Amino acid sequence: MSPPNAPARPEPATPPAPAAGPLSAPRTVGVFAAATVVLLAVAAAHLAQGTSSVGALDLLRLIVGTDDEAARVLVASRVPRLLAGLAIGVALGFAGAALQSIARNPLASPDTLAVNAGAHLSIVAAAAFGLSLPALPAGGLAFCSGLAAAGLVMALSAGGQSGATRLILAGSATALALSSVTTLLLLLFEQATIGLFAWGNGSLVQSDLQALAQLAPAIGVALGTLMLLGHRLDILALGDDTATVLGLDVRRTRLIVTVLAVLLSAAAVTLTGPVGFVGLCAPVIVRLLASVVPGVHRHRTLLPLSGIAGAVIVLGSDVLLRAVMGGQAGVDVPTGVVTTLLGAAILIWLARRHRDAGPTRRPPGGHAAVRTSTFHRVVVVCCALVIVAAVVLGMLAGDTWVLLGDIVNWLQGRTGPAYTFVLDQRWPRAAAAVLAGAALAVAGTTVQAVCRNPLAEPGILGITAGAGLGAVSLLTFVPLAGVWAVSGVAGVGAMLAFVLVYGVARRGGLSSDRLVLNGFGAWQGGMAVITFLIVAFDPWNTGKALTWLSGSTYGRTAMQMLPVAFALLVLTPAVVAARRELDLLALDDDTPRVLGVRLERTRLVALGAAALLTSTAVSAVGVIGFVGLVAPHAARALVGGRHSRVLPVAALLGAALVSIADTVGRTVIAPAQVPAGLVTAMIGTPYFVWLLWRSRAVVTNSR
Repeated sequence: MSPPNAPARPEPATPPAPAAGPLSAPRTVGVFAAATVVLLAVAAAHLAQGTSSVGALDLLRLIVGTDDEAARVLVASRVPRLLAGLAIGVALGFAGAALQSIARNPLASPDTLAVNAGAHLSIVAAAAFGLSLPALPAGGLAFCSGLAAAGLVMALSAGGQSGATRLILAGSATALALSSVTTLLLLLFEQATIGLFAWGNGSLVQSDLQALAQLAPAIGVALGTLMLLGHRLDILALGDDTATVLGLDVRRTRLIVTVLAVLLSAAAVTLTGPVGFVGLCAPVIVRLLASVVPGVHRHRTLLPLSGIAGAVIVLGSDVLLRAVMGGQAGVDVPTGVVTTLLGAAILIWLARRHRDAGPTRRPPGGHAAVRTSTFHRVVVVCCALVIVAAVVLGMLAGDTWVLLGDIVNWLQGRTGPAYTFVLDQRWPRAAAAVLAGAALAVAGTTVQAVCRNPLAEPGILGITAGAGLGAVSLLTFVPLAGVWAVSGVAGVGAMLAFVLVYGVARRGGLSSDRLVLNGFGAWQGGMAVITFLIVAFDPWNTGKALTWLSGSTYGRTAMQMLPVAFALLVLTPAVVAARRELDLLALDDDTPRVLGVRLERTRLVALGAAALLTSTAVSAVGVIGFVGLVAPHAARALVGGRHSRVLPVAALLGAALVSIADTVGRTVIAPAQVPAGLVTAMIGTPYFVWLLWRSRAVVTNSR
């Protein structure tokens, strides 16, 4: 999959510390003082909020007298919540700044490196299997999982220095795989893991100070050690070669800093669950002060300021949440939802300043072999036979196995009530899987061609989250909404997400990498809003919501398939008719213009078709990931890069993949079921990791 020419070297993502100018002591002291004042003000407002009637005046009276009720509320609830917010804010701020420095990438953070996802999985797994661990052993388990996840992502993204887009893609794939396993555990062990869905998005609810007391020494040691390593990080920012010449052991420094950052992130996850994007936002906000405070990039200034900024973000988000929705919202709605929305906005803002670079921007079919037309026809026939076999297997398998003769009798109306009921319920599921898989595959092929990014898919562009947000919103507020209404609202959500992502990415000229980064931000923001809707308005139905968000054909009806079938019948021929334009778009921007292709209009129409195909698939079967990535890649490997051949083969492969995943999911642990989206994620993630690993040599050679 190596391109013909080595990609351009990516630009440095984080400026070297010494180049930021001399340190100004008065301004540095001033900014620390201002940050501390802001933190104290936010902390005071945080203490004054809660579910009880104890307010700011009651707390002030504690200074001059005694108020037993106010003292009890303060000690039992508000102080533990405040201290937990301070601890995780500081920990994540330090961790994010350290990870961005060693990766020299402003998008490195505990979230984008999948540290939080790995730590979260270990905590949920312990609860699912009945292990009740104290905070310190649980933190150790989370640390090991988070470190393994971070190591994988850093390896796949060439240490994080190969460009922001590659880091995001590697981190999101790893996080999605880990989150899929986490979701599966939440579904299979619903009673043992009750309450962990909301906690999994970062909740500051604390019953006492016991967990914080156990984790505080580890957090303190990690913070102190990072401060001692500040000068080494300054030298490392000059570049590996320069740092080596100056006597710094680069590899050891990176390893130590990574371990410390993961330790801080794991402690935060153990204490409150994964609070999203604090480690991304805090260092970015501090670095924006460089024009006002020269030398702010020096790590002995950057690290503590990032810690303070992280604490302000966490506590400020909690204050904002309870101010808008009331004190009970602080218990019901995870604080991480608010921080994730903030992080998504900052990520989109950062993407506007990003320039395309790195090996992910290349023609998706550049590595595909040239095949003959006869070979293409053979592949199409074989794929069609695979689909027929997959559909037949889907009709046969499940919690009740039937025979081929039973299906023949059912088609003739001669089966008994039991088999009739089973097959009447089973055929819409099989048909929905085939149609949704084909729609997602066609959408993925189109997205990869337009973006010239072989690692893009509708989910990473935010289209899936937009469709999911629209459908979940309607199902939450109008539970009896019809099939066409759900499909229509999902389509509107997908199109709005597409307009946001595309509109921001095209400012100053459409950029492939900016499109992916904006889409990732929209995806994270959309999933945060979906979580908010579930926990705020339908908290007792998280199992149903998780099943839908994981992609399932359970309970599908013939009516629910009609929107997908209609979209395929109308939009697939339109995409096939534009196959020549897609071939040209996959090359570069100049060739289509020279040959008379109206570039912007073609991109807009193609991506709009992909968004509509994705939205109908999501409204029918929920969120199923990786189909739009795996099917086009496999199709190009089989029949070459021409879209006249890739599109039909990708559609057939996508249909087969989702059909097989659905059959496996409802058979392996019958009568319980694994949603099809979790199965495709477990299949697609290793393939995606393999793609990243294959292209890793290109990244290394280009540095």
